[in-house]
Amino acid sequence: MVREHLVISGRVQGVFFRDSCLRAATRHGVAGWVRNLPDGRVEAVFEGDADAVSRMVTWAHEGPRDAHVRHVEVREEPPEGLTGFRIRSTPRFG
Repeated sequence: MVREHLVISGRVQGVFFRDSCLRAATRHGVAGWVRNLPDGRVEAVFEGDADAVSRMVTWAHEGPRDAHVRHVEVREEPPEGLTGFRIRSTPRFG
């Protein structure tokens, strides 16, 4: 089991990125979450089988049809044993 924490920048909000991510993760059997950030980026955590997580990281570099991904920051983290995949609410800063 592996865990990757991503921060995706570009035109990634308002293009069904989170919903598409949820569908792709469910299709690949990956656990974790995705959420919009207040600064216009999207944050996601993918946890599961190494091949499935790798497919999700590859997917994040493209996103859904109307997205324009400019950069994906990926960092490996210790797995937490997450189950299921969900859309989280946007964090509040300040």
